[in-house]
Amino acid sequence: MYARTSVTATVALLGAAALVLPGTASAAAPRATAPEASAVSVRHGADPLVIAHRGASAYAPENTLAAVDKAEDLGIDWVENDVQRTKDGELVVLHDTDLKRTTDAEQVFPDRAPWNVKDFTAAEIARLDAGSWFGAEWAGARVPTLKQYLDTVEENRQKLLLEIKAPELYPGIEKDILRVLRAEGWLDRAHVRNKLVIQSFGAASVKAVHAQRPDVTTGFLGTPAVADLPSYAAFTDQINPTHSSLTAEYVAAVHRLKGAHGKRLQVSTWTVNDAAGSLRVAGFGVDGIITNNPDVVRDAVG
Repeated sequence: MYARTSVTATVALLGAAALVLPGTASAAAPRATAPEASAVSVRHGADPLVIAHRGASAYAPENTLAAVDKAEDLGIDWVENDVQRTKDGELVVLHDTDLKRTTDAEQVFPDRAPWNVKDFTAAEIARLDAGSWFGAEWAGARVPTLKQYLDTVEENRQKLLLEIKAPELYPGIEKDILRVLRAEGWLDRAHVRNKLVIQSFGAASVKAVHAQRPDVTTGFLGTPAVADLPSYAAFTDQINPTHSSLTAEYVAAVHRLKGAHGKRLQVSTWTVNDAAGSLRVAGFGVDGIITNNPDVVRDAVG
């Protein structure tokens, strides 16, 4: 990545000199002592990572293999997805907890309202069209299983920010996800250190991942109060808030702390889709930007 001077110069040219970068002293956090401690996303003054939200979801139907491939076509290393569990225990990649918005479940299964993911088997979900809602050219795209998704990300030599969606609906899903990751080779040293982050809005879910695999990098989705940040730092490596809640002061407060692996606590913000917003949060000193338009953000910040 490029030095942050490119971002600050662009911000200045746009008249946004009021955006404050955090101090650089926190970048000197010591390396973690555990031999398998993760090294993912430790930025130390570089421009923010650009992470394709649900794949390159401005250009292809979200959370499909096509969206992963589109991110790869754009040269984006990191993709984000959402993982849920079917009625028969299969892990699938889908954002909404019901199937209505992004599939034709209402037409295929008209008597199955409210079409919750957890009420359908993997075979039933595999029948659904997950692309036509986005455009006719995407007709026939399917809801991928986590295994299929991992295979595509690996084939593209990409990296994964995996979100555990609505873990309260799926007790024990953390163990299931880790089992699939292990079976697919995603829990070896190379992947854990460089290619994988697991995040959730559920603090208990993030804690469960950290307890079961303390070497894995984790992120908490949300904006905890500054006073509460030390308690989160005990089990997570990232605090990942919505961009609308973000300030330079909040990013600096996060960066003053060390996360679960003894490195500076990181910030990846979502969902920023335009150049001006990208420059704004980059000026705050964020470590990552999660976006539907990864090419737009990349061109703005780097």
